[in-house]
Amino acid sequence: MDYKKAARELVSQMTLEEKVSQMMHSAAPVERLGIPAYNWWNEALHGIARSGTATVFPQAIALAATFDDALLYEVACAVSDEGRAKYRAYQEEGDRDIYKGLTFWSPNINIFRDPRWGRGHETYGEDPYLTARLGVNFIKGLQGEEKELPPTAHRQLKTAACAKHFAVHSGPEKGRQDFNAECNDYDFWNTYLPAFEAAVKEAGVEGVMGAYNRINGDPCCGSKRLLKDILRDKWEFDGYTVADFYAIRHLNDKHKVTENIVESCALAVNAGCNLDCGVFFGNCLNAVKEGLLSEEAVDEAVIQLFITRMRLGLLGGEEVPEYVNIPYEVIDCQKHKDLNLKASQNSIVMLKNDSTLPLAPEKIKTIGVIGPNADSRAALVGNYNGTASEYITVLEGITEQGKEHGFRVLYAEGCHLYKEKTSDLPLSHNREAEALAVVKNSDIILLCLGLDAGIEGEDGDAGNEFASGDKLNLNLPGQQHRLLEKVTKAAGSKPVILVNISGSAIALMWADKHVNAVLQGFYPGSLGGRAIADILFGKISPSGKLPVTFYKSDDDLPHFHDYSMDNRTYRYYKGEPLYPFGFGLSYCKFEISNVTVNQTQNEIILTVKNTGNIQACETVQIYASHPELKEIYSLIGFRKIELDAGESQCFSVPLDRNAFSRRDENGDLYKIGGKWKISVGFSQPDERSINLTGMKPVITELNV
Repeated sequence: MDYKKAARELVSQMTLEEKVSQMMHSAAPVERLGIPAYNWWNEALHGIARSGTATVFPQAIALAATFDDALLYEVACAVSDEGRAKYRAYQEEGDRDIYKGLTFWSPNINIFRDPRWGRGHETYGEDPYLTARLGVNFIKGLQGEEKELPPTAHRQLKTAACAKHFAVHSGPEKGRQDFNAECNDYDFWNTYLPAFEAAVKEAGVEGVMGAYNRINGDPCCGSKRLLKDILRDKWEFDGYTVADFYAIRHLNDKHKVTENIVESCALAVNAGCNLDCGVFFGNCLNAVKEGLLSEEAVDEAVIQLFITRMRLGLLGGEEVPEYVNIPYEVIDCQKHKDLNLKASQNSIVMLKNDSTLPLAPEKIKTIGVIGPNADSRAALVGNYNGTASEYITVLEGITEQGKEHGFRVLYAEGCHLYKEKTSDLPLSHNREAEALAVVKNSDIILLCLGLDAGIEGEDGDAGNEFASGDKLNLNLPGQQHRLLEKVTKAAGSKPVILVNISGSAIALMWADKHVNAVLQGFYPGSLGGRAIADILFGKISPSGKLPVTFYKSDDDLPHFHDYSMDNRTYRYYKGEPLYPFGFGLSYCKFEISNVTVNQTQNEIILTVKNTGNIQACETVQIYASHPELKEIYSLIGFRKIELDAGESQCFSVPLDRNAFSRRDENGDLYKIGGKWKISVGFSQPDERSINLTGMKPVITELNV
């Protein structure tokens, strides 16, 4: 089916008023033409969100910690299955409300350039190559396998993904509607845009959402450079574009690049924006009447929107039976729960272990579980989440182990997540004495601290007291650090294990020096407590790797509003981090040998041996550096592998197709010739990673 021809024919029969009614997220019905109402706004960041029961997978930043692009594809396939099943059920009941459609405004592939950004946990971390690979696979899983179609036709879609927020967006949340991100050309093309380019060119993403901010004075949702020159012309994007919520109005009332809302609508549509997440594109009617916008421009926007709906099997588009007939029973089914648990297990990062872990349950009489995140469902799910049919908090996961192995579990909240007390009437620190009593009566202490999406998240989130979503600093909030110190000192020689649950880096210097083991849980999904317990008790070996740098302090960082990449992220940071990007410990040791570079196939061939005594996963990481570059080095390849105890196997690791090139001020690739240093290991080649892991990567050279 030629969807463009069919869409153009349909639009040609519509009045201007009818066409404009299609350009807002809540598209009106046009009954005389058989066009039903459709709401474009739906979310699927890590599961179907805001639409009742669904599998709640680990938050995006946690999925990034798996360093497993194949797993991201599996997760997205499960999410799109549930999306299709829900859509069919809603249609049968005549429900066309928000969060009920097949157009998902996910994934968020912005670069997590600063750990203070509240929405960073929606992303895949700080590295453009990792973000691109995970984003591409997530998009493919949402949209379905590509089918062989004639060149004039678009392929059919399972659901429609949308890459956001285009572009150069990563805080501040407070004032994001009028913020101007000043960015040089090198960072623009080589850090902020690669994941979007990959989403368009490799994944064929159907939608792209514009960001709230300006870039060097140019508002993203009204930017001809972004939406036409780069997206449509340079990258040949053929999907739809959408402005973020209320971003159209902010062109005049915040950015003040137009005088009124009519001018704002004209600016955005003329720049290439097709859809408004809001109600403001209704003013396109007046923009046409005032001569600011042509009806032909409106036609092109609506044609693009109808193409997307047709590719989904709507508006007379061809239906794919295996998509349409997905049964409702898939919603949070056992298969998806198993995948959810696997994703959670693989996302957890072990940052420190003095041989305390794994715990031997037969030696434990009583374990004390303490902290505001120990029995918190909010700490499991992050934001943009659905409602799971089952939740397992950390306390519940440990309790399951206690029932299995016969040890006692004592629990104390210890303190509020960010306030001085847990309710209004008591004095400050009202849960502290209980925590210390638990310490005295336990053999091992598990401290569960950190954040939740209520205190790091999006501007306007209910209950957020911390700078409209962004973190003021990298410290544990409220009385948590006080609790950490008191519990650790009271424990004496008893082992203390810290489980930090947060969507971003926390300054854990004191904990690193004083506790026996540290796990980073991120927001591990609805079954995260079970996954954490499985790692603590050695049912599986930890294999997560940090997708962000854990700094010692925010004093080590540039100003939050500074969008230059200088001294930011592992690629440019000049100091010593606490825990580096790509770092994560295991219960096993692995060895690398026989490293060769296959330039013809653009891959690294190597042999890996698991020298441990249990089955375990590891992540091969390949970094490249060149003396002419600003970057210290960059990730150019990775692969998650699994080996039995004592097993040795040969693997190939594909490299970034642009690994030995960079983009100029026009976004064109140029080759960096000469000698490149290539590092092949399980971490970065920096001294801190080598000291923490006790392993040196294999270093080789490549002439380009």
